[in-house]
Amino acid sequence: MNLSFILSVMPFNRAPPEGRATRLARLSRTLSNPLVIQFVKFGTVGISNTLLTFLVYTLLLKVFGVWYLAASAIGFLVGAVNGFLINRRWTFKEHVGDALTPVRWGIVQGCGLGLNVGILYLLVDGARLDKLLSQAFATAVVTVLTFLVNRAWTFRVHAPVVVADHDG
Repeated sequence: MNLSFILSVMPFNRAPPEGRATRLARLSRTLSNPLVIQFVKFGTVGISNTLLTFLVYTLLLKVFGVWYLAASAIGFLVGAVNGFLINRRWTFKEHVGDALTPVRWGIVQGCGLGLNVGILYLLVDGARLDKLLSQAFATAVVTVLTFLVNRAWTFRVHAPVVVADHDG
């Protein structure tokens, strides 16, 4: 065996184990990071949207016999409205909205709806997969994509505008 290997595994050559207080302090700093907080909030809203969307879809499909693509679209729209209202007031509250914020949200959600229905159609009519399983897959894909676009575009935070004083 190599002497350097033996010395590297000897107990006296190891760094002391990290204490519980140190780990808790690091975890506390991580959890207080504004980006982490925003991500957790967005994820919480996303879970509520997904549950609401899936609940509406399932009720329309199984209880009322609505065509699966129409049920998906209606469920998606209900979840989108819920998501806009909660994300605007809670997740992205530092975003100073303008008249185009709801328009941007609508564009993102409209594209998400189109993608959702497209994936659902391909999986159900093309691949002959179960409608509920297909909706779950489509929801997962669309949720990730709409999060990324909404964070980058719909609720982006603009730098404050500084107006120079030219009196002089």
